[in-house]
Amino acid sequence: MASSGRAIPGFRLTLGFTMFYLSALVLIPLALLVAKSQSKGFGVFWGAVTTPRALASLRFTLFVSLVAASINVVFGSVLAWVLARVSFPGRRFVDALVDLPLALPTAVAGIALTAIYADGGWIGSRLAPLGIHIAFAWPGVVIALVFVGLPFLVRTVQPVIEELDPAHEEAATTLGASPIQTFAFVVFPALLPALRAGFAAAFARALGEYGSVVFIAGNMPMKTEISALLIMTKLDQFDYVGAASLGVVMLATSLLVLLAVHASRTAGERRRAGI
Repeated sequence: MASSGRAIPGFRLTLGFTMFYLSALVLIPLALLVAKSQSKGFGVFWGAVTTPRALASLRFTLFVSLVAASINVVFGSVLAWVLARVSFPGRRFVDALVDLPLALPTAVAGIALTAIYADGGWIGSRLAPLGIHIAFAWPGVVIALVFVGLPFLVRTVQPVIEELDPAHEEAATTLGASPIQTFAFVVFPALLPALRAGFAAAFARALGEYGSVVFIAGNMPMKTEISALLIMTKLDQFDYVGAASLGVVMLATSLLVLLAVHASRTAGERRRAGI
């Protein structure tokens, strides 16, 4: 029997509602953001995003976001593996704790991290005599971004680990493979698509983070000022075109990262399929 192509009853109605919902919440606001950034011409847009302060904030934001996402790939994967494969007392509590950054107001997280890592804080006071300063410097920003990005990595990788068949790893061990070889040739290839997706999600989340970073960064122009804070500063100065211009750059960066990950995943699927 030939399929009509309608997955659910009222397909046209639901499709129309979906497009309206997507347009109202995503497409129209983003289109207006781009239009606002170009309202005074491309010259004004280019001037706003290429000032020394804007370029410094963009470089700093990209740097700390990349470092934080990379850290999350390593330690988030280990945490996901433990939660998926190891049974221990309090496992469910730890599993729920992973989602805390999603539920906790990011400003609260920023205040807590600043209190801990400032030179007078519990950890910062022990590092300051050694010349190591976490809060109001880039390491503090990285810690805040690792905190908010961890759930994205863990929740992307953990289901994939749970679906892996341990028999494949046991077979590799039986054939003489070392634990490193088993991980490199059996486990890692299966996890790679999820790792890429988790990295992209954590990186994109870090690019737009504001609440948890604004307190711990110190917000020194040309040094520890993130792009989100510079956008807020421009809004306070009623420079709406400048704020929109920086917002468009951050939007384009996030989209490029997500498109690159999608293209990489598609290419990998085609290679595995022999296309």
